[in-house]
Amino acid sequence: MANLDAGETIIPVLSFSDFPEDVQLCILSFLTPSEISSFACTSKQFLSVCRSDSKLWFSMCDRRWGSKTQIKKWGSGMISFKHLYKTLHEYENLIGFWRLSSSESQARSPNAIPNQPPALVFFEWGSSFITGSRVSPSDTASYNVVKAPFLWMGISPKGEIVNFLEPNSQLKLDSSSIALVQNDLISSLGNELVFVDVFHKEDHIVIEERVSFGNLNVLNEETRVFESGSPPDRITSELYQYFANRTSPGGERAWRRQRRRERERRGNKKWDSADFVKIVDCSPTTLRPLQGLWKGFCEDANLDFFLMTYNDIGVITCRRIGDSCKPFFSYAPVFWTSNTESPFSSEEEYIYDTREHLLPPGHLLCSEKEAVSRILYIDSSYDLVIPGLSTVNPHQAEGRIWQYGDGTFGFGFLRDNHIIDLRHIAVDGCLLDATESL
Repeated sequence: MANLDAGETIIPVLSFSDFPEDVQLCILSFLTPSEISSFACTSKQFLSVCRSDSKLWFSMCDRRWGSKTQIKKWGSGMISFKHLYKTLHEYENLIGFWRLSSSESQARSPNAIPNQPPALVFFEWGSSFITGSRVSPSDTASYNVVKAPFLWMGISPKGEIVNFLEPNSQLKLDSSSIALVQNDLISSLGNELVFVDVFHKEDHIVIEERVSFGNLNVLNEETRVFESGSPPDRITSELYQYFANRTSPGGERAWRRQRRRERERRGNKKWDSADFVKIVDCSPTTLRPLQGLWKGFCEDANLDFFLMTYNDIGVITCRRIGDSCKPFFSYAPVFWTSNTESPFSSEEEYIYDTREHLLPPGHLLCSEKEAVSRILYIDSSYDLVIPGLSTVNPHQAEGRIWQYGDGTFGFGFLRDNHIIDLRHIAVDGCLLDATESL
């Protein structure tokens, strides 16, 4: 044995089993379920620890989602935490903003159900459920946005997935009312609710009404389509056929017609199938300062929403979104930009100074905005979006993006006499200027 120097402390070697149980659980809570399974094979003692639902799986749920939702209230506290972990892991990707698919908003059937799906949806954690809210511009001539909950996703005490929506966002549901629905006590809520399947795969979700519906007891694991295992054959074939048809011209429309005929034979519908795409980059970054969701007033003096995205070579695409689904210049313009820093030429200062800022009534442009920090030159490539329009006057496609000192920006085309100033819709995943629907 090596000799120890005088005063040197001997540090004992501890194995994992020597740690207190709470320390063990804290460490294990950082592992994935597959890693937990592997760890359980190392000894009978650890097998017992890994089988403890109230300890280990609770710790795993609490560490990941305890600050976001009340995990003990899911399923009225009557489901296993292992089952809850699996469910919340799937739901986690839903959190954030989703937009109605372009094909949905541009090609709605004339026979479509009057309850139109929202163009912008915001998913967030509730106390024992996930809430999906339609987000739309307010009609108060201000920058306020209206957040109206319309979709709720939870678990019944039997561990069954329960998804339901109120198409018009008129019914006010509190946590107690939502619990009644999840517990199969729906008579007190009348026929206002529509039970739905929510099919989700990576950055796409499809919300479809459950027509063959008697009571909540028929809701089972088939509602959760994309799990770690294979879903039921019928749902699998239908869903994969749906996403495959999206890549073939006319395939999706034919698939929808077939599905619509099937559903109409089974009864009246209150909700038409809707496809949503996740907005992954909804906030600006240092390298992409224009990226994300924005709001601003357009020529018609109404508030509209805009989505700015970058591709790998820095080209910016601007899309206008909103419940009206009005196209932005009848298409999504592509901006090829180059930029210049201050000081600016007298010509550039004249272009900016002679244009009117589109603002709500009584709203003054703040001095911080007036300090333009950078100008980006726009070459909106019309011919890239609408083939055959390459004869457009280049001056008509030219414009500017003015970046302001506060991180916001405005843009306009030289053919116009105004600037559309944009503000953030959300910061760090939180809606700004949000008001509840009346």
